[in-house]
Amino acid sequence: MRSFVPPLSRVLLWPSLMIALSLWMKGGGQVGGGFPAGALAGLAVLLQYVVAGREQARRYVAVRYAALLAGVGLLLLVGTAFLPVLAGYTPVSLFPRPGQPELGAGAFHLHTALVFEGGLMLIVYGLVVTVIDRFALSTARGEDDVP
Repeated sequence: MRSFVPPLSRVLLWPSLMIALSLWMKGGGQVGGGFPAGALAGLAVLLQYVVAGREQARRYVAVRYAALLAGVGLLLLVGTAFLPVLAGYTPVSLFPRPGQPELGAGAFHLHTALVFEGGLMLIVYGLVVTVIDRFALSTARGEDDVP
């Protein structure tokens, strides 16, 4: 008898990532943000590792380049935190400034808090997936920490 878990895990991957993106976009103004979005996306990938194994999970581009995504996230965080200082503003200033028109459509507005939350999401996702991948690699090699 075949298990229903592997096909179900593949079906749940993309909706989980879409929910993570919506959590990220809500950050800064509503409940949500970069941390829960990155954690949810990392857990969706963890399910792939548990069910399908390391080789199958690493077929996804976002899994293979998770450490690079964490680095990009760190650059986004540092950029949004310290680039305003170069323009004479305080660190982590919100742009557009109060009273200036915002870019966006409907309830979606583009501002520096969204960029900051996106960087945080990439860092959390990259860290979670990289740690999972290293554990899966050491398990596949049969390495143990027992002397």
